[in-house]
Amino acid sequence: MLIVQKYGGTSLGDMDRIRAAARRAAGLARQGNRVVMVVSAQGDTTDLMIRKAAQVNRRGAAREMDAYLAAGEQMSAGLVAMAIGALGYPAVSFTGWQAGIATDGVHGNARILNIDAARIQKELEAGKIVVVAGFQGLDPEGDITTLGRGGSDTTAVALAAYLKADRCQIFTDVDGVYDRDPRLYPDATRFGRIGYDRMLALIENGAQVLHDRSVEFARDYGIRVEVLSAFTGEPGTIVGDVE
Repeated sequence: MLIVQKYGGTSLGDMDRIRAAARRAAGLARQGNRVVMVVSAQGDTTDLMIRKAAQVNRRGAAREMDAYLAAGEQMSAGLVAMAIGALGYPAVSFTGWQAGIATDGVHGNARILNIDAARIQKELEAGKIVVVAGFQGLDPEGDITTLGRGGSDTTAVALAAYLKADRCQIFTDVDGVYDRDPRLYPDATRFGRIGYDRMLALIENGAQVLHDRSVEFARDYGIRVEVLSAFTGEPGTIVGDVE
C-alpha cells in the first residue's frame, strides 16, 4: 500500500512530536507500506519568519518572500528524515522542486501544474520513506514559489493523485472536520464523512482545517482524504464522495 501523510506545523511543533510522526511513518513502512510524508514548517515558524521579513522590508518582493519562506518547510523535512533515520529506517528529504513539483508563476499563491514523481518513485522502490517539504514548487522560470497558507495540504493531495496513492492522510491538531470550530463551540458536531462540495462550503465560511485547493484537487482527481488528529490515534473524518 502507498500512503501519503501530511503533518501540519502543530503536529511537528517540538522534537517529541517530530519523533512521534517519525515513529508512525516508520511503523507503517515496517509493515510493508510505501510512505511519503509531506511536512509543514514547525509550529509558528512561518509567522516568525514573516515578522522578521517585515523588520527588514515591509513591502518585500513576493519572489524573495517565497525564496525565504520555503526554508521553513525544508527545515522540517530534514529534521523528520533524520528522526526516521535515528529509528534505523532509511529516509530521504526533498524540497518541492526535488520532488518534481511544477507550478505557475504566481508568487505567494501558486497553483500546481504538474508533478514529475520519478525521483520519489525511485526512492520508494529503494525502500526509503520520502519526506517532502510542502507548500512549495518551482515555476517555469526556475524560481521558487509557495502555494499560500495551508498549501502543504495541496502538496499532499497532489502527490497522492500523481503517485496513485492508496491513502491520503492529513494529520492536524483537531480530530476531524466539524460543523463549527470545536475550540469555540463545545457542542460542535464532528463529521464521520463529508462530501467535497460541503467541505468547500465550510472552508468558504471560515473553516481552516483544510486548504481549499487541496479539496478541489481531491474532488477533481477522486482522492479520498482522511483528516486525523496527530495526537489521539482515533478515526477522523473522511472527505470524499459521500456515496
